[in-house]
Order: sequence, then C-alpha cells, then structure tokens
Amino acid sequence: MDVNYILVINPGATSTKIAVYLQNRSIFLKTIRHECGELEAFSTTSDQLDYRLKLVLTEVEENHIPFDRVGVIIARGGLLQPIESGVYEVNETMIRDLETGVMGDHASNLGGLIANSLLNTFTCAKAYIADPVVVDEMQDVARISGHPEFERLSIFHALNQKSVARTYAQSRGVEYEDLNLIVAHLGSGISVGAHIKGRVVDVNNALDGEGPFGPERSGTLPAGALARYCVEKNVSWPQVKKMLIGEGGLYAYEGHKDAQLIEKDAREGDARAMLLQEAMAYQISKEIGAMATVLRGKVDAILITGGIAHNPDLTGDVKDRVGFIAPVLIYPGEDEMRALAQNGSLLLSGKINAREYRGKKEK
Repeated sequence: MDVNYILVINPGATSTKIAVYLQNRSIFLKTIRHECGELEAFSTTSDQLDYRLKLVLTEVEENHIPFDRVGVIIARGGLLQPIESGVYEVNETMIRDLETGVMGDHASNLGGLIANSLLNTFTCAKAYIADPVVVDEMQDVARISGHPEFERLSIFHALNQKSVARTYAQSRGVEYEDLNLIVAHLGSGISVGAHIKGRVVDVNNALDGEGPFGPERSGTLPAGALARYCVEKNVSWPQVKKMLIGEGGLYAYEGHKDAQLIEKDAREGDARAMLLQEAMAYQISKEIGAMATVLRGKVDAILITGGIAHNPDLTGDVKDRVGFIAPVLIYPGEDEMRALAQNGSLLLSGKINAREYRGKKEK
C-alpha cells in the first residue's frame, strides 16, 4: 500500500486548519474555530497543545483519513531561531525551542508540536515544518541598521512569498532560482522582499510592524517621535508593542482592522478612507521601490499577494506607481495549506530533502 497522503497542519491565533492532500489534490479541508474564552484558559500558547491535538485527531478520525497511508505531516513553522529557507524535519532541538518560545510566543509555534505528537497515531509518517516566518537569507549589508545596538532582522511571510514566487516561475517555464523578484505580501502585516536567484536577501520585519502600515501594524514610525513619546508618556514595553502590533495602522486611525470596510468607504467617496487607502498604497510602493535598488534595477517581476491584494483599487494604485520598474502581477489571497502541501509533495517525490534544525543561525 502506498504511503502517499500528506497531512497539513496550520495553527492560527483563533483557528486550527487541517487538510489532507493526495498527489497535490486536496481531499479534505477543515478549519476548526476556537472561541477566545477557550484559549484564555491557557497561560502560554504551548499549553494549548493537548487541547488542539485532540480536536485535530477527532476530525481525522471522523473523516476516515487512512492513518497508515499518511507519509508526511507538514506544519506551519513557528518562531524558531533564524534558518535558511526549506523543509525541516521536527527534532528534539526544534521541539525545545518551540515549547520555550525561544523567539517569541505565537500560535504558529504549535505547528511543529502538533505534527510531532501526531506521529503516535500516524506511525508511517514523519513530521516537518516548511519556510517559517524566521527564514533568514539576508545579506550582511542589509542587517546594518545605523546603530550597533539594533540589527535588522528577517521575519516575514516566507511561506507565501516563496510559494507565489515559485508559482510565477512555473507559469513562465523557468526556475525560481533563475529570477530576480520583488514580492509584496499584503495582510494584517505587510512584508516586501527582494528575491535574488531564490534567496530573500532583504525584507522588512513584518512581525515588529516595520515597513508599510497595515490593518493592525504601524509600519516604520518616525524614530525620534516614537522615542520621545515613550519617555514622556512613560509607557511600558507591552503598551508600545500593542501600538506597533495589534493596535497600529488602520486600527489606530479608524478603530477597526477591516481593510475591506476601508475599501468600501473609499469607493463610496469617504475622504478619510480614500486618504488612508492611498497612503497604504503609497508606502507599499515606496518599499517596492527600495527593494528595486537592492536588485540594482534588475527586476524580472513584481508580485503582489495576500488578502488585501483582492482590492483592485489599492493594487491598481501600486501598479501605477511601480509599473515602470517591472511587470506587476497580482496573486490575491494566500494559500498556506497548498504551499505546505507542495513542500510535502516534493518530499514524497524525492525532489527535495529535509534539512536539520540545529537551533542556531545557519550561514
């Protein structure tokens, strides 16, 4: 009997998505929603492991997923130590770093933990993660911030950026590793990466809210004004973090994080909504322009993806501003499940090999 099924796990802040793929075809997809009250009972994200694991097992059992035919369990990666792009087999070092939250406490940390725990049930499978947000391929010059106390970090939507880049390359009949691309992921956070021959050599730290502002993240704020504000208001780090991540961006201006509502209001002529939408497109375009200089102007294409890429007015504005650099293509939405399954399929076919997570920065 062939062991050719792929089980995909994607834990989020308020949901756990699971899917089963066979030969790149989805045969089962389920989003398990979690009520805030249920999750508030856990002091840390890793404490949610048993709770979420039971829900996943219930779904796969009720939907008659063949336990003995799953060869790969692949999950969304968490906040690990910085690593190269690729697929990593879950090992003890990774489990330790995910459990302790070595780079931060985030729902994605549960991905590798759930995948590893499922090995007790899926005895023919191995557990992996792919392209977590901590993928770090930045060139040394991009790490310099301007002060030795602060190094620029690579934390971005690596999974979706890499997947979209490969999808574009495939559509052109070329290899991703032969292209120079700029990829902009427009979601609750916005990341814009410079891809040179398959490596993201520069990108804004979207987790910390750097770069363009988004629905809930502030973007890069004026440093002097921010420093004075923190000192004069005597604000704590949790308060500052909330300003930058969670209650920045559209939320700070409008009191909500609904980019679709801003799109609707702007289309109906609301002046403030129009200005905010233009400002977002303006900042995204500036970041794309900056990445064009990283690529020395040799840009094969600019790819725009993520949930906000569904807004044709905003993406149209960006196209108008950066279209002189290179062709602009829109890939609206994000399909992390499919991207994870693609990596799982490559593993099963032997086209790629899993890497080893060593718990320290890899060069």
